[in-house]
Amino acid sequence: MKPAWSVVLLTTLLGAGQGLFLALFAAELAGFAAPGLFLSGSVAAFGLLAAGLVASFFHLGRPERAWRSAAMWRTSWLSREVIVLPAFMASVFLWGFAHWLDLSTLWPGVAGVVLAVALFVCTGMIYACVKFLQEWHTPLTVINYAAFGCASGLTLAAALAAWLHPPLAPAYAATALAAGAFAYLARLASLARNARLRPRSTLATAIGIKHPRIVQIAQGAMGGSFNTREFFHGRPREVVRAVRWAFLALVFPVPAVLLLFAPYSTGMLFLSFVLQYVGLLAERWYFFAEARHPQNLYYQAIA
Repeated sequence: MKPAWSVVLLTTLLGAGQGLFLALFAAELAGFAAPGLFLSGSVAAFGLLAAGLVASFFHLGRPERAWRSAAMWRTSWLSREVIVLPAFMASVFLWGFAHWLDLSTLWPGVAGVVLAVALFVCTGMIYACVKFLQEWHTPLTVINYAAFGCASGLTLAAALAAWLHPPLAPAYAATALAAGAFAYLARLASLARNARLRPRSTLATAIGIKHPRIVQIAQGAMGGSFNTREFFHGRPREVVRAVRWAFLALVFPVPAVLLLFAPYSTGMLFLSFVLQYVGLLAERWYFFAEARHPQNLYYQAIA
C-alpha cells in the first residue's frame, strides 16, 4: 500500500497523546501530587491530539464534508474513531481544566481512560478488519498501535517529569522501558508473522484465467492509473529495507539506552522521545508499505 503521511502523522500523534494522558492519570491515581506536571501534561496531550486531528484533514478530498464520516458508526471503525476522538479530546481538556481550577479530576480522568482505550481499538481496527490485507488482519495490529502509543506517551511523560517534577522521572522512565520492550517484541512478532504469509490469490485467480503458466508482459494500464499510484508505495526494496532497519533501531533500542542511563536528565529524555517518535514515523510508514494489496498481482509489472 502507499503510505499517506497525513495518516502516518495522525496515528503517531494520537498514540503519543493517548499514552501521555494515561501516564499522567495513572500517576495521579497512584497518589502523586504534581499539579504543575499534570496541568502542563494535559496541555501537551491535547496539543498532540489536536495536531493529529489537523493532519487527518490533509487526507480528505473534501474536508468540508468531514462531518459525514461519522454517519456509518454502526458498521465502520473509521466512523467510530471520528466520534471517539473529539470525545477523548474533550475529556483531556476537562481533566486539565479541573486541575487548573483545583476541582475534582476523577470523573474526567476515568472518562478519558475509557475513551483512550476505545480510541486505540478504533484506530487499530480500521486496519485489522481489512481481511484481504493479510499483514493487517491480525490482533497484533491493535496491540501494536496501543503499545507503541503508550510507550511514546510514557517517554514524553518521563521527559516532562524530569523538567517539572523530578521525583517522578525515574518511575516514568522505568515504565517507558517496560512498555517499549513489550511494544518492540509485539512488533517483532508481527514482522515474523508477516514474513511467513503467502498470497491467497495468484495471477490466475486475479484475472480469472485457469492456465498452469501465465506470463505478464504489460502492466495493464499505460502511463499508470489510480490503482498503480494508490495501492503500491513505489519505492525500491533497498529503501523499504532501510526504513525497516531504521525503525527497528529507533523505536526502542536507542531510546532505551537514554532512558536507562539518564532517567533524571531533561534533555536526554526529550531527545529519547524525539528519536522514538522519528522511529514511530518510520514504523508506521513501513506498516503501510508492507501491506501487499492483491490487485498488485495484476499490476506486478509496475509493482
